[in-house]
Amino acid sequence: MNPDHYPSKLLEAAISEFAGLPGIGRKTALRLVLHLLRQDKADVERFSGSILKLRNEIRHCSICYNISDTEICDICSDKKRDQGIICVVESIRDVMSIENTRQFSGVYHVLGGIISPMDGTGPGDLNIEPLVEKVAHGGIEEVVLALSTTMEGDTTNFYIYRKLNKYPVTISTIARGVSIGDELEYADEITLGRSIVNRTLFESSFRRANQVNNTNNQ
Repeated sequence: MNPDHYPSKLLEAAISEFAGLPGIGRKTALRLVLHLLRQDKADVERFSGSILKLRNEIRHCSICYNISDTEICDICSDKKRDQGIICVVESIRDVMSIENTRQFSGVYHVLGGIISPMDGTGPGDLNIEPLVEKVAHGGIEEVVLALSTTMEGDTTNFYIYRKLNKYPVTISTIARGVSIGDELEYADEITLGRSIVNRTLFESSFRRANQVNNTNNQ
C-alpha cells in the first residue's frame, strides 16, 4: 500500500507508471513527472508520441532478430559486414555493447534469452533453430558464441555447440576477459573488444573449463 499522499489522482497515476520502469523508485518517478509538468505541452506531446511510435512501429529484423525500423536491420543489410561470421548474443543490449567496441565486423543472431530451467526458459523458447537453419543452409564460416559467462550462459553455449558441431563451421567463444558471472552489457568496451578479438575455439575453451572443474573436485 502506498503511504504517500498526492494532491492529484492524475499525478499519482503518472508516478505509478514511471515507478513501474526498471530501476525507477517512486521518488525518482515523482521528480520525472514534475519535470514533465514544467515542460511545454508540445514537448510532452513529442515525448509521449515518440514512445507510442516506438511501441507501435518498432520491428525485429527477419534475419538476426535485432530491433529495426525495417524488415531487415542496418547491420544485416550492410554489404561491408562479413555475412559469413555470426556473433550469437542473448539480447539486443549485447548487440549494442559489442558494436560500441568497433571490433566486430560480422553480423549477429539474437537468441532472445538464455536457457534457464529455474526461470522456465528452455531451448524452444529461444531463437536457436533459426540459427541452426542458417548454418545448415551453408555460407557461414564461423559462429562466435558471445553469451554471458554465467552457468546459464555456458549451458546455452554448450547446447548450441552440440547442435552445430556436425556442420563444417568454426565455433568459437569470446575470450574470458569478461569476468565469470558478468553480463556483456556491464563489461567495459576495451575488455569486451579484446574478448571478441582474442576469441578461441569453443571446443578448446570447453575442454579447459572441464579440466579446471575436475581439478577443483579432486
